[in-house]
Amino acid sequence: MAPKTLAVAASLLASTFIVLAPTVVNASPPGDKDVTAVLFEWNYDSVARECSSTLGPAGYGYVQVSPPAEHIQGSQWWTSYQPVSYKIAGRLGNRESFQSMVNTCHSAGVKVIVDSVINHMSAGGGTGTGGSSYTKYNYPGLYSASDFDDCTSQISDYGDRWSVQHCELVGLADLDTNEDYVRKTIAGYMNDLLSLGVDGFRIDAAKHIATEDLTDIKSRLTNSGVYWKQEVIYGAGEAVQPTEYTRNGDVQEFRYAYDLKRVFNDEKLAYLKDYGESWGYMSSSVAAVFVDNHDTERNGQTLNYKDNAKYTLATVFMLAYPYGAPDINSGYEFSDSDAGPPNNGVVDACWQDSWKCQHAWSEVLGMVAFRNAVRGQAVADWWDNGNNQIAFGRGNKGFVAINKEGSSLTRTFQTSLPAGTYCNVQANTAVTVDGSGQFTATLGSNTALAIYVGKASC
Repeated sequence: MAPKTLAVAASLLASTFIVLAPTVVNASPPGDKDVTAVLFEWNYDSVARECSSTLGPAGYGYVQVSPPAEHIQGSQWWTSYQPVSYKIAGRLGNRESFQSMVNTCHSAGVKVIVDSVINHMSAGGGTGTGGSSYTKYNYPGLYSASDFDDCTSQISDYGDRWSVQHCELVGLADLDTNEDYVRKTIAGYMNDLLSLGVDGFRIDAAKHIATEDLTDIKSRLTNSGVYWKQEVIYGAGEAVQPTEYTRNGDVQEFRYAYDLKRVFNDEKLAYLKDYGESWGYMSSSVAAVFVDNHDTERNGQTLNYKDNAKYTLATVFMLAYPYGAPDINSGYEFSDSDAGPPNNGVVDACWQDSWKCQHAWSEVLGMVAFRNAVRGQAVADWWDNGNNQIAFGRGNKGFVAINKEGSSLTRTFQTSLPAGTYCNVQANTAVTVDGSGQFTATLGSNTALAIYVGKASC
């Protein structure tokens, strides 16, 4: 995957997958904690430490790790998305470090999701990160030319289902997932990961795999009900649509992130009152959502860390509002969109060596606990100023206010919370709610407030 276009598309190879199964199996992360920290290109030793020091204590339910399979060599991040074998032998760690990471995260109460690249192999030949020799259509001991689709040209028309699911995404060798051997081999890779304790999979480039093929592959797993989160990028008028894949598990709802960018940049936060299905999105129960991911932060389709307060406030909103299962993208600073991880993925400390650690920002950490505390509660007591100041409760369990105006906001808010003193987890200040459910507070420009039952002191 040498050229930059290959790079970007390789990651954008996200998909969704349609499943004709009679019931939804683990469509939304199982358990009572649905927030996933996506530690993009962190090595597995660093992930393990973060599970113990931050993710577990903060209440994250899941951590998503970058692809573990042996891949092409190179410094760019997208080399991880060109596998050359299914050995755990990538730049981020070997089998032993991966197993240790899973065990450590489990001990911290954090489940592990693996970003899984099963649509394709590489775009060229050479020697992989684990020493395996390969050519584009020959991976000794794994795949030969007959295991790839007959269409060896690039996808030319997203209105043509056959082209999308049989031709090559940016020149990457496209596996023939309609073939029994290929299905069995992919399932074998995933079963190996399950044997190491993995709790779920993000299916990269699901759009480029027929839903029937994914259904078959999943049925071969030792845990056929394992959590799946499928990358399917919505495109108006395209032949392959995200809703095709929802019955196999969650599907990433890209429109959610696109629209958040537009609202926070150019429109009014007041419009977010009915965010979710009424905007044409998939059902909340099968939607995986994010403010940005590793692709969209680079291609400009969504907000990213460079948007400063808007990015932070959008993340606060996502974690406070009851739609979908949220991912928190946590990567590193970049000026070159191809640049790979600092220190080959070694994170000695957050906010050093260009690691952004968005998952550990104080504004975000407090909202993970908020989300866990208000789980199952509907939106209540909505207020807005008709522009960029909004506030809403989550039943009688929590309340959040966001001020994206250029001036401060002082207001008496009506809530459904019981009387008492609460900690505003956005500023570590006390908030007193009276017997009528009201409190008065001042929010500075581009700040938020969040309080919830169970957090009385800061």
